[in-house]
Amino acid sequence: MLLIDTHCHLDFQIFDQDRHQILERAAQNKVTRIINPGTNIETSKAALQISTQFSSVSAAVGIHPNEVLDLDKSTLQKLRKLSNHPNVVAIGEIGLDYYRNITPPDKQKQRFRVQLDLASELDLPVIVHCRDAYEDTINIISEWQSSMGSAPNPGVFHSFSGLESHMNTILDKGFYIGVTGSITFNKSNNLRDIVAGLPLTKILIETDAPFLSPQPNRGKRNEPAFVRWVADKIAEIKSVTVDEVANSSTHNALKLFGWNN
Repeated sequence: MLLIDTHCHLDFQIFDQDRHQILERAAQNKVTRIINPGTNIETSKAALQISTQFSSVSAAVGIHPNEVLDLDKSTLQKLRKLSNHPNVVAIGEIGLDYYRNITPPDKQKQRFRVQLDLASELDLPVIVHCRDAYEDTINIISEWQSSMGSAPNPGVFHSFSGLESHMNTILDKGFYIGVTGSITFNKSNNLRDIVAGLPLTKILIETDAPFLSPQPNRGKRNEPAFVRWVADKIAEIKSVTVDEVANSSTHNALKLFGWNN
């Protein structure tokens, strides 16, 4: 059994003191690959730097919707340059976030479109952040796909928290669904119901560490090794073995992010 954590912020300061040990624990728990997405230029650079230090880590580069006011032509060029590194496997995390209203929605939408176009230009998949903004996010992706003529590389809706109708539309667009430790939370019955109907062929598993630590560690720092608990819960919900979940989600990640093995 091999696992891939498709979303983990190893560059965050909370990991500075024991990053090596965290990756050792991940390996001990069969987590063979980890994707570290960026949220701005500095964290994108940090993600790429970590990927050059640890062979199990790949990077994604992008500007989070709460930080897109900093995305100008100069920043976009920096993203383009970072993306040329072979360790970069996606553009992300990018998208829309209406939860805290940190950035005006019109600015978020415009910068989301710009980064989707960058992904098309570079032939990279996207890691989509969507919080309280599913209708607008899906509409922008629909427009983007239509404008391409031929379907661009799809991506993943990271840490999915939408409705079943959103899931179905996202799957129709060719995207994967990212499932986190939130599936283990006591109040996540709706999410568990949705995952029960989600095909294994469209699931990616992730920690979003240091956030969303699964039960029984909720409230504590999350880490890639805990992605096994996400796989365990999915297996329980879908009445399959954890090996089936691991094999399918790993295959999906290898396919989406262009890894050969």
